[in-house]
Amino acid sequence: MEINELTKVFGNITIPCILTELLNFNNTVSKDDWFSEGFEFSVDEENYMFKTYSEEEEFLNSLIQFAQADGTGSTYAFWMKDKNKNLDNVPIVAFGGEGGYHIVAENIKDLFRILTYDVEPTIDWDSIYYYRDEENHEPSKYIDQYRNWLLENHQINSTKNADKIVQKAQGKYQEEFKEWFAKYYLE
Repeated sequence: MEINELTKVFGNITIPCILTELLNFNNTVSKDDWFSEGFEFSVDEENYMFKTYSEEEEFLNSLIQFAQADGTGSTYAFWMKDKNKNLDNVPIVAFGGEGGYHIVAENIKDLFRILTYDVEPTIDWDSIYYYRDEENHEPSKYIDQYRNWLLENHQINSTKNADKIVQKAQGKYQEEFKEWFAKYYLE
């Protein structure tokens, strides 16, 4: 993905520098393979996935999808709660390709820390979690470069427990997100 494709979906909202820097890393260092399992820059200019939940403008304008979360169509999006235009400090939501929507990180830096765990999430209607079978896990080709880049450029350490980051974020935002979401989507 090129920066102009990413910029298009953000409109007049400033893209977090760390996100554009990661796109540059992706396009130069890891352009031929994964730097973290399942993560791939991806945009949906037409909001097709979100429109399966609601077509109300307020709903659609409060979510900005920026990446695939796994190989089955799950995605990551910024949730612009309170119309906050500083995306450095807004929660990140994961939407499952087969359904389900969950707060995954308090902000973009926490999501990038989760990505150091190097597994794609398992997302269903009830939960999201990151499971890694240590005996059978094959690291992504560029995970070490990604971890080093994140530490050297943003002072973000790797994690050995992605679910702990998710649980902290959900403790802070999940109920609020579910209440907000329920205004637009009735299960």
